[in-house]
Amino acid sequence: MQVAIVTGASSGIGFGTAVKLAGMGMAVLGVGRDEKRLGELAQAIGEPARAATLAVDLTLDAAPKQVVDLALSRWGRIDFLINNAGVGSPKPLHETDDQTLDHFLGLMLRSPFRMAREAIAHMKQDAAIINVTSTFAHVGGLRGGAYSAAKAGLTGLTQHIACQYGASGIRCNAVAPGVTVTPMTEGRLQDERFRRMNVEMTPHTRLGRVEDVASTIAFLCSPGGSFINGQTIVVDGGWSSTKYLSDFALTSAWTAR
Repeated sequence: MQVAIVTGASSGIGFGTAVKLAGMGMAVLGVGRDEKRLGELAQAIGEPARAATLAVDLTLDAAPKQVVDLALSRWGRIDFLINNAGVGSPKPLHETDDQTLDHFLGLMLRSPFRMAREAIAHMKQDAAIINVTSTFAHVGGLRGGAYSAAKAGLTGLTQHIACQYGASGIRCNAVAPGVTVTPMTEGRLQDERFRRMNVEMTPHTRLGRVEDVASTIAFLCSPGGSFINGQTIVVDGGWSSTKYLSDFALTSAWTAR
């Protein structure tokens, strides 16, 4: 039985990914900070023998070893690490203080680095690490600030791991979601400008869903994805790779920024 660790598993993409991987027959360790929601995750998986959860702050120095030790004590192996934990609502450079910078880099770059370093020592042939980045790792991103910096750094880490450990049979790829409807983005989608920037610039009929991202991660953990290494799959409906504007955007009156 394959074993996956999923961080940020108490909601959104992490929750959906954990359930998806469990549905593929894997044992899953879901890691997050919301103990109640992690309990709901275990119930959603529905098989105690294949589900474990750990409520922990991943920015703590002891956290990666604590996570890995739990997976090993339960199942004796680690096949997949999904580095998904993150935080939203970034600010532009001139509005970002050092505390915010440290928090974003700590959670979305330092923690995945340390999680990968801890887990990779126990991974064998056909194992993989999937880092969840963002379209803001590829485009400038208004108000991206420390978020863009952390996610772009995670892309570089992905490529390094792929190169360094690929010959040992350990792959590493990134999945870069666009704006996906989750609890983290629901509030921002109420902002008309933010909504227009995404809805009216996406050449698709809808915004992203958790299932879109979870399915992509699952594919990279499947035999079908076994020859993909060092790549980023962008899941954004074409937002970052086109200059699309909807008819509404093209015919609307311009307003001052």
